[in-house]
Amino acid sequence: MAKDRQAHIGIFGRRNYGKSTMINKLAGQQIAIVSEVPGTTTDPVKKSLEILGFGPVVLIDTAGFDDVGELGLKRMEKTDNTIQRVDLALLLICDNLLGEQELRIIEKFKDYDVPFIVVYSKSDLSEPQETIKEKIISLGCSDFVVFNKDMDVSDLTHSITRCIPESAYSNPSLLGDVVKHGDIVMLITPIDIEAPEGRLILPQVQAIRDVIDNDAVCVVLKEREVDTFLLKTKIKPALVITDSQVFLKADASIPKDVPLTSFSIMLARFKGDFASYLQGTPKLSRLQNGDRILLLESCTHHVSCNDIGGSKIPRWIANFTGKQHEYDVVSGFDNLPHPIESYALVIQCGGCVISRKQLINRLKPAIDAGIPVTNYGMAIAYVLGIYNRAVAPFVQMKDISEDYL
Repeated sequence: MAKDRQAHIGIFGRRNYGKSTMINKLAGQQIAIVSEVPGTTTDPVKKSLEILGFGPVVLIDTAGFDDVGELGLKRMEKTDNTIQRVDLALLLICDNLLGEQELRIIEKFKDYDVPFIVVYSKSDLSEPQETIKEKIISLGCSDFVVFNKDMDVSDLTHSITRCIPESAYSNPSLLGDVVKHGDIVMLITPIDIEAPEGRLILPQVQAIRDVIDNDAVCVVLKEREVDTFLLKTKIKPALVITDSQVFLKADASIPKDVPLTSFSIMLARFKGDFASYLQGTPKLSRLQNGDRILLLESCTHHVSCNDIGGSKIPRWIANFTGKQHEYDVVSGFDNLPHPIESYALVIQCGGCVISRKQLINRLKPAIDAGIPVTNYGMAIAYVLGIYNRAVAPFVQMKDISEDYL
């Protein structure tokens, strides 16, 4: 299967355990500072490289999880947050030590469903004992590799290629179970102040490619051209995908017997927790005055005066509920300004620039805490009164409880 994206591999371990040395050996160049001084690596350091016989990966060198002091606690927090973003973890141990800190980080790997390889580092100074190997294997690691600065990395790279899950580098089709050979798919793509100069936004590009990959025909046009196109061509699309911001215009223009959804909902089904979204979206009807709502955006961008997360969605929700709410908008993987339990609802963007695993892990604290979650497109469709139609291309309506609709 083709490798559509770079797998992310996190390097974890105590300070001065050889993480930077190993990442330099894997990369074949000096990209991380190597020093005998503990705590040389502070913020996570990323490096993209090609593993021979496998493909592109991103290595993330993290600060030691035994850091000390107030600054050390902040570094360790960043190290812990990195776990949510990686597809595979390499945990370095030394001197036959497997202490509480290693066990804690292993539990975090398991909590976020991250496979991990234990690398016994600095083996030239201390060989691994059989008891430590048995203990590590009993903890559910994917592999155990011995390494030191004088060794080549062939054993390690072979282990990595065996243990990276296929989901880390290859994605299923966006629309393969919805469209078929020869279908005409219409994409409605507004060109407004938030559209990048001279190009389409990533979800639109991804949809075009997926339609073509499924041997279907793709028609791309702006919202104001839809009525004229349908009238002149008499074409009846098999599916219409619109930008969520012009949902009402698309709903009015597209015949009711033509399936209609949005790019954001397409991504919600493709890489989000779609079942949880279906359950969480109707909670919009139960919001109360003063409820705090969290909007999660996966990318970082300059905010315009009419930004969808910071402006449009809050306005649409206020018009729908007739109540006043508090909003926090968090970009990328930034820390939340309030505990997750403070929120009545979490609304996640489509997540076009991150992996499914990263998005699922981003939502996990809310879902574990019982906080309803939804998606930008699904929330917009719900408050605009076209939710049933917008999700119908991806669900059997008879299979969804009335509580969800």
